[in-house]
Amino acid sequence: MEKLIAFSFLVIYVWGIWKFWAGYRMTNFSLSFPTRLSLSLLWPVLVIANGSYRRNFVKALKG
Repeated sequence: MEKLIAFSFLVIYVWGIWKFWAGYRMTNFSLSFPTRLSLSLLWPVLVIANGSYRRNFVKALKG
């Protein structure tokens, strides 16, 4: 059961990275590669902690 939960979290994490990366052009963030990479990898923490990032994340998901 623990493996299924861990696998589910991994799938959701990778899905979030992929969707944010694909829709990044819709956000207000700088288009530099290091910024894009760091914001993509840290998306779960930033969605919880930062309202501005959360709004941009939603924009990226729609894009």
